[in-house]
Amino acid sequence: MNSVVVRTLFSLFVPGGLVVFTTAILLYMGTLDKSLSALVHIYPYAVAAAGLLLGWRFNRSRLVFAILVLALADRALLYFSAGSLASAGMGRTLYNTVAFLLPLNLAALSLMQERGIITVHGIGRLSFILSQAVVVYLICRFPQLGLAGFFNYSLAKAHLLSRLSLALPALMAFGTAFFLLAIRFIRHETVLENGFFWALLSVFMAFAAGKIGPFSTIYFATAGAVLVISVIETSHSMAFQDELTGIPGRRALDEALLKLTGNYSVAMLDIDFFKKFNDRYGHDVGDQVLRLVASRFTQVSGGGKPYRYGGEEFTVVFPGKTVSETTPHLERLRKELAKTRFIVRGGDRRRKKPENPKKGGGPRKRVKVTISIGVAERNERYGNPAQVIQAADKALYRAKKKGRNRTST
Repeated sequence: MNSVVVRTLFSLFVPGGLVVFTTAILLYMGTLDKSLSALVHIYPYAVAAAGLLLGWRFNRSRLVFAILVLALADRALLYFSAGSLASAGMGRTLYNTVAFLLPLNLAALSLMQERGIITVHGIGRLSFILSQAVVVYLICRFPQLGLAGFFNYSLAKAHLLSRLSLALPALMAFGTAFFLLAIRFIRHETVLENGFFWALLSVFMAFAAGKIGPFSTIYFATAGAVLVISVIETSHSMAFQDELTGIPGRRALDEALLKLTGNYSVAMLDIDFFKKFNDRYGHDVGDQVLRLVASRFTQVSGGGKPYRYGGEEFTVVFPGKTVSETTPHLERLRKELAKTRFIVRGGDRRRKKPENPKKGGGPRKRVKVTISIGVAERNERYGNPAQVIQAADKALYRAKKKGRNRTST
């Protein structure tokens, strides 16, 4: 199977899908039956506390509001629609109304930008969430308003739909939310967007069972847990992955070097005349070049793994390889890069879109990029990673001094 497909499927199912399906299997098999009564008194509150704490600490308003929405929905359903109460009367109306609003809220939170918690935007979003609770109460308390019939409308003759306890508006809301979150994940492919998708699926499982109680509470708490884990994964990625280029950053390099044993080689790579390049074309084009070059570094042969060291400088680590074994791979990379002409968009694009835009997406430039490389290996003289890095950096300096666009050892 194509490595890109494997990576995409892995990012889709991990961690959210793994958590949700594990929960579903444990509940279905009855593994949690003996501890279920204790679990429902601990699990939801632990998830809520973790979500609120992480959301506040990392300023993740979407997590805080999602946890709040899930908690309000779970408590309302337990109070008004637990057990058989969801089959008729006010309990049925509340069940279907919450099932209609909750997926749309999760989809909306996924699409929103982070605007803080105790801010004008944050207070506005909080007010909107709380106002929905009031609206739900009015719909259930005053059936004469005529809205209960809408939320309870179902297609009893549709065999496939009749097997689900959800009314048609709720099913349509879930379908719309799943579609929006799937498109959102395809376009952005981030861990948090993935988390919202699987949280929605966990919520759907809670409603699809048709009986509100311990099982539904576990599913709601699992939805929150998926979002909490997603925020932790996102924070980890931000710490270890370079945001601009998408490859591992300096911190990831430091940890990788500490894990190495035996022989290894380290190459320091620097884009030639990058400061002049930035001065001539602008920093926007410079950022594009950094991304393009980094993508080429990920294709280096010989088992090397690239990292962004800082600025226009990169590092490639070759575990278990000597300098003589790694040099041919680095030379191949350098020569291929020198022959490539990168096409970048101009950094002088107008901020406002013109009334009659020209075809072609704006000015484009073909630029030539070369790199200088210094490489060193662990040996008796350079026994620790810091010494090997320093030796490779000195070799890089020699490559620059000799005219750049070359490899030095």
